[in-house]
Amino acid sequence: MTGTPQTAASDAQPSVSAEELARFSAIAEDWWDPNGKFKPLHRLNPVRLDYIRSRLCDHFQRDRRASGALDGLRLLDIGCGGGLLAEPLARQGARVTAIDPSEKTIGVARAHAQQTGVSVDYRATTAEALLAEGEHFDCVTALEVVEHVTDVPAFVATCAALVGPDGLFIGSTLNRTLKSYALAIVGAERVMRWLPVGTHDFQKFVRPSEFERAIHAGGLSVVDTAGIIYDPLSGGWRLSARDLDVNYLITARR
Repeated sequence: MTGTPQTAASDAQPSVSAEELARFSAIAEDWWDPNGKFKPLHRLNPVRLDYIRSRLCDHFQRDRRASGALDGLRLLDIGCGGGLLAEPLARQGARVTAIDPSEKTIGVARAHAQQTGVSVDYRATTAEALLAEGEHFDCVTALEVVEHVTDVPAFVATCAALVGPDGLFIGSTLNRTLKSYALAIVGAERVMRWLPVGTHDFQKFVRPSEFERAIHAGGLSVVDTAGIIYDPLSGGWRLSARDLDVNYLITARR
């Protein structure tokens, strides 16, 4: 078991970009519209959830087929948005804390959870503030977040410090390749108009080697990576063990 740089991470400044915060707050009401501005995330969600469930069940020796497979596990979803991940994870038995720096977004998430009767501890705060409170979790997720923060190594160090003993960190982001530029920016933003133009900054995309380096510096060990591939025929997504060229997931353990 490797150590965690608690002091360094605890002293970190919030890695939230004011520009990114304003951009996502402005479209907060669209979070639960499957045909709205977050349509790509709605389509991505099934494969992301299946990956998270599989990693958690394998690591904590749970039965994937059980309805309450995640019973009792304490999960933190960083950059939760409207709760697209937090709600289904809570339905599977996890005790979910979900955070986002946008008060407006958290308001949307809370309202939806109340309507659907799902219990999620939503907080308008940052990962750095949560760490300063001494919180730790069985699993910390940060999906489609690192490409929006101001300091990737510092943010990942904070995520790692929030992972409890024998816990997991699961992250996802966009690889910095010409293929990802063509598909995620030119295709998704400018041609298909799936996302507002300017949602992504190619220079902020993170290569797997960079993500892994930041994770190792935070005291965790990478145990799995998987690409997410778009299928234009079905309009859905699937996992790939080899193709990390565009979207990819990464799992690390303490």
